[in-house]
Amino acid sequence: MARKPNYRFARLERERSKAARKAERAKLKAERAEQRRREKSGEPAEVEAADGAAAGLANGGEAAASDSDRAGDEDTALP
Repeated sequence: MARKPNYRFARLERERSKAARKAERAKLKAERAEQRRREKSGEPAEVEAADGAAAGLANGGEAAASDSDRAGDEDTALP
């Protein structure tokens, strides 16, 4: 004799697996965003500091202003 299908259980299993996939994607997306944020904040600061040291005090001052602007953006990005 054939077994009676349990539609509710099957639907709940599909929803659980969908939620798990969605959570995994969100986690990977957050990790990639954090990595990009670190790379973005690290590389330009080094390049601007090198440019400021090579070009003189005026560019160094501009680089410092850019760094402070970036710090303000990061503060607003955090919840």
